Amino acid sequence: MIPKRLNKMKLPYFFQQFLGFLAVIVLLMTITIISLVLFGRRTALNDTESRLFSYAESVIDEDLNPTQLDTIRRVLAEQEVSFFVFDDGGRILYPNLPDNFRANVDDEQLDQLKSGERISLTTHSEDLLGNPSETTLVYLPYFNENDQNFAGFITVTAPISHINRQMRELKGNLFNAFLISAIAAIFMSVIFAHYQVKRVNRLRKAAHKVAGGNYNIQLEHNKRDEIDFLTRDFNRMVIALKESQDEVFNQEERRKSFMQDAAHEMRTPLTTINGLLEGLEHDVIPENQRLRSIKLMRKETRRLIRLVNENMDYENIRSNRIILSKHHIPLAEIVEEISEQMKEIIKESSNELIVGEMEGLYVYADYDRLKQILVNLIKNALQFTQNGTIKITSKKVAEGTEIAIRDTGIGMTESQMENIWERYYKADLSRTKTKFGESGLGLAIVQQLVQLHQASITVQSEPNEGTAFTITFPDKA
Repeated sequence: MIPKRLNKMKLPYFFQQFLGFLAVIVLLMTITIISLVLFGRRTALNDTESRLFSYAESVIDEDLNPTQLDTIRRVLAEQEVSFFVFDDGGRILYPNLPDNFRANVDDEQLDQLKSGERISLTTHSEDLLGNPSETTLVYLPYFNENDQNFAGFITVTAPISHINRQMRELKGNLFNAFLISAIAAIFMSVIFAHYQVKRVNRLRKAAHKVAGGNYNIQLEHNKRDEIDFLTRDFNRMVIALKESQDEVFNQEERRKSFMQDAAHEMRTPLTTINGLLEGLEHDVIPENQRLRSIKLMRKETRRLIRLVNENMDYENIRSNRIILSKHHIPLAEIVEEISEQMKEIIKESSNELIVGEMEGLYVYADYDRLKQILVNLIKNALQFTQNGTIKITSKKVAEGTEIAIRDTGIGMTESQMENIWERYYKADLSRTKTKFGESGLGLAIVQQLVQLHQASITVQSEPNEGTAFTITFPDKA
């Protein structure tokens, strides 16, 4: 757990990276040096023990002949090696020492020797004579040639001061190497930390520009590590933010346009209604014109209600507050009803509505919402068609039931078709036949209702040729 005091420290990222790299390198070097020292000492002690055992075996090979032992003793003395011969009771046999001098072995070690085991004591605080010295001792048992009974053991001892001296030299050399490596580690840590921090700072500067509203930034990356992946995700985020900003801007422009249109639409009928009410109040309108005035007020009121209802419908659909009641609807019946209801509107538009053969065709949909879809598409066709035809056809397809509404109006360009489903969008601002319900919401509502039915809708259009909307309603699963 990191102490709270360290958590509160404000350490720049460069120093975090630098200290992290340096700590890892120093830790590895420290562990390596300690391992080398311990391994070197252990190896040197093992070599010394093996050498001392070989000397003890040489003594046994000479059959403990005093003359030969003296020769061996003089040779080994030059190497600071001493050996002693003890009998099976631990009493000294060679060299000539007082009889009360005994081997420094306990009963457990003596039992091990009797069983033929070799014993090595890596370090010892004093030699056999009691003098303080750090030595290595080995005990090698020997047996009678006749009956192979335990006869005694040979002790060979040597100081390990040379090993300690070698270890001190090794530590000194390793310490020098550690200093050189630490300097190199600091240098390399600075390079690595600078490289990593430079990449992070590049992201930070880019993020600062994005926060300032610049969404045209794209950073290069090589997909090598997490920072590159973060850079890739940053680029995606900037693209998404730019698209979102553009969408917000477009929506705001359309909202302003819609509010202006809505205000205009509301102001005209409200002005008409208000003028007629004032005329009725002050008896300005003749008696024979009062009924006509009332009908005109009702017509203007319906226009206002329609505008409010379209906005409420759109919001309800987007908020999933509409529950569909789907069943199989005779298509000929609903199209005939729509044709009858819109007869006057179609007549006023100087267009002709043509209905294809639909007997025996059914659509699995919500009755009211299907009617709303078709009415909105017909009104949209009337909006952009003059002295032309609007044709409704239908047929059975593999996916379900297909309904097509084609007009011979002004058509649309590719860019216009990309935006027709957007709220408040008007393909041609110069055409504002509000008596047909054009408010910029009709097609947006159609798309939402089609999606609620899990149906699909496509549009094909050519400028000055006309437009065709095709809806495919799936059959009941």
